Amino acid sequence: MPGPPPEDIDLRGAIPGDAGDVAALLTQLGYPCEPDDAAERISTVQHNDRQALILARSRGVACGLLALDFMYYLPLGTTTCRVTALVVAEDAQGQGVGRLLLRDAERRARLGGAARLEVTSAGHRTEAHAFYRACGFTEGAVRFVKLLGD
Repeated sequence: MPGPPPEDIDLRGAIPGDAGDVAALLTQLGYPCEPDDAAERISTVQHNDRQALILARSRGVACGLLALDFMYYLPLGTTTCRVTALVVAEDAQGQGVGRLLLRDAERRARLGGAARLEVTSAGHRTEAHAFYRACGFTEGAVRFVKLLGD
């Protein structure tokens, strides 16, 4: 992955007290979220040993979010780690925060015994696609989604 990691960024697991920051970052990503809902989501992830939610902070201010899900992948007979959310605050983009979060994702995936790290991204997020390619990801399968309603 290109570029050195930002020196003033710290990464840690998100806690319910981070709900306002998590809600704001998810909303920026295009998934509107209120702090109360974010607190519930954080708690759900905290209680699942197959998931992680990492918050990046710079000088005490939230600047990025990474969510991971470890799953057994039947076709390969091994574990895959999937990035289910990655967002960098608009005012922190281009400063290496995303690269740092992906490095942490790779580290966690290896520690968790995953054979690969994958990320999904909506078709319209062309800038994100270029970023992932620059970070060493290659295009894989096309994903189809069918919403099941409430």
